Amino acid sequence: MKLLEGKKALIFGLANKNSIAWGITEAFHQHGAEIGISYGIPQLERRVMPLAESVGAKFVTKCDVAADEEIEETFKTAVSHFGTLDILVHSVAYAPSTELEGRFVNTSREGFRVALDISAYSLIALARAAAPLMTNGGSIISMTYYGSEKVVPHYNVMGVAKAALEANTRYLAADLGPQNIRVNAISAGPIKTLAAAGIAGFRKMLSYVEPRAPLRRNVDQNEVGQTALWLCSDLSSGVTGEVVYVDAGYHILGMPEPPEHWT
Repeated sequence: MKLLEGKKALIFGLANKNSIAWGITEAFHQHGAEIGISYGIPQLERRVMPLAESVGAKFVTKCDVAADEEIEETFKTAVSHFGTLDILVHSVAYAPSTELEGRFVNTSREGFRVALDISAYSLIALARAAAPLMTNGGSIISMTYYGSEKVVPHYNVMGVAKAALEANTRYLAADLGPQNIRVNAISAGPIKTLAAAGIAGFRKMLSYVEPRAPLRRNVDQNEVGQTALWLCSDLSSGVTGEVVYVDAGYHILGMPEPPEHWT
């Protein structure tokens, strides 16, 4: 059974084969979705194009989500290929690397603006463009992280941006619900991606979570992809406004040490 047979999905944020967006793209392709792909900067084209071809993507576009005119052009392309839209995936986040090290109190005004614009406001902009195309209802998902709720070393302004993203999810879910458009977020555990490489001490984060998470491991892109598949299929038809955790259970812990260390 293919859960997305006949569905049309537009995926933002593919960078390379290690991207969370790629895990989602593969899951959607395996379950019959027609796929359109967007990447953020010209330098990524050579990595994205072979991946897009491997899943028979209907189109590939560059889209700077901080530029309204590029968003408009991307959705014009989607209309020309798809006509309508069923699924929107927002897997986009960015903050200057200098903001992801050192003390949060030193966050610059410009770094804060950039992080919130690209990582959070863009969900609103993309949802606004997608909603008129979702004539039969639809599903919008974005990617967040536990650093939105708790302080994670060096995550800094990105934690604030992800908190805003999660609030956007709830407000959009309420706003678009009457159109049968569901809006949810996936909070993935730390995964080795191009974006994660910009966070100071990221390898320490991976090694810290692995022995402490209830499942005693980290998660991967494929597991996030399977959750995205569920959220964008009819199996989750009654779910909206939620943050769904795919982090091997790490977020449930109040004292993140392995139980054997408690005695």
